[in-house]
Amino acid sequence: QVYLVESGGGLVQAGGSLRLSCAASGRTDNNYAMGWFRQAPGKEREIVGAISSSGSSTYYAGSVKGRFTISRDNAKNTMYLQMNSLKPEDTAIYYCAAALGHLVPVAKGAYNYWGQGTQVTVSS
Repeated sequence: QVYLVESGGGLVQAGGSLRLSCAASGRTDNNYAMGWFRQAPGKEREIVGAISSSGSSTYYAGSVKGRFTISRDNAKNTMYLQMNSLKPEDTAIYYCAAALGHLVPVAKGAYNYWGQGTQVTVSS
């Protein structure tokens, strides 16, 4: 079992930055790819980006590419999402997730464990 806790959400003006963290505990043997998803009101949960277990490979959704950066510190069992140039359409609950294996899964169904989410609100 892997437990995930997100932090770092909040209210920010358009153009601003936030850094989200996802702390993992439990069976953290680092054989997990991890991902960030988000869900806006009335919309489906969508992938923001993902990172391989080693951190050497990443994936970004087109809507955030060039603005968001995913990283992880396996020594601290923590994944990060640096969000720059935020837009009102980035407003959502952001979730971190972990998937068994080393590759970079994109589909929600590939993820085995989920955090509770953290709210990000970008004002115009």
